[in-house]
Amino acid sequence: GGVPPAIDLVLGATAGCLACFLTNPLEVVKTRLQLQGELQPPGTYPRPYRGVLRAAVAVCRADGLRGLQKGLAAGLLYQGLMNGVRFYCYSHAEDAGWTGYPGGTVAAGAVAGAVGAVVGSPAYLVKTHLQAQTLSAVAVGHQHNHESISGAFKSIYQQHGVVGLWRGVTGAVPRVAVGSAVQLATFASAKDWVCERQWFRKGSWAAVLAGGMVSGVAVAVTMTPFDVISTRLYNQPVDADGTGKLYRGFLDCILQISSKEGLLGLYKGIGAVYFRLGPHTVLSLFFWDKLRNM
Repeated sequence: GGVPPAIDLVLGATAGCLACFLTNPLEVVKTRLQLQGELQPPGTYPRPYRGVLRAAVAVCRADGLRGLQKGLAAGLLYQGLMNGVRFYCYSHAEDAGWTGYPGGTVAAGAVAGAVGAVVGSPAYLVKTHLQAQTLSAVAVGHQHNHESISGAFKSIYQQHGVVGLWRGVTGAVPRVAVGSAVQLATFASAKDWVCERQWFRKGSWAAVLAGGMVSGVAVAVTMTPFDVISTRLYNQPVDADGTGKLYRGFLDCILQISSKEGLLGLYKGIGAVYFRLGPHTVLSLFFWDKLRNM
């Protein structure tokens, strides 16, 4: 409280970018794992990426250490736009007193997250394309072969217009809305829970990190299916008119993954999602809190 929404927009964007810089390698690994074996039955395709650590090693071997920061510029742009708008909207909800009502915090978090997802969608689209690109020997998913972030935006706009930049947004909105709502609903209670059991001293950042990791379990379980769907919708190849060649939309994507890859296909990359969520939650809230105090 006490910080105007316009200031929260800048601080939220800055905090998101700082956290993104440190957690982007896990985002690259997560994207590769989620695209691996797309629409293929389990056990019928090669698996260059096996688990979080081995996948990270595979990325380094194919693309060098810099490969772990692929799509960083687009990721920073997305985090700046999405988190800036998200914190701005949430700050407005606080000022209006909406968060004081039962369930108000969760509802405000979900709405703020959904608005932020729409605004940041073009950057997430480009980020996904760039992070999926690699050598043909270990390539998974469709390869868009963009030369740079600016070249990616230009290419998508020239081929499909402004609407093309928001392709896949139907998967992004529920992803961020669900993740934001569950995170806000579980983070504070999880942090108190680890302190009540005297695992860590109350107010310490060890307790905050532990709370973030405990909360991350709930968020990862609920958010990963939406995350997989979002990655698939963003990365799929499209026709000249912008129609997806693999999925017709959000529901079709769910049905196809479930029928061809099994229900566990919706949980590909859950390990990377989980290990990214805890640190990213703590770091973004830590940076946001410190910047607010300053």
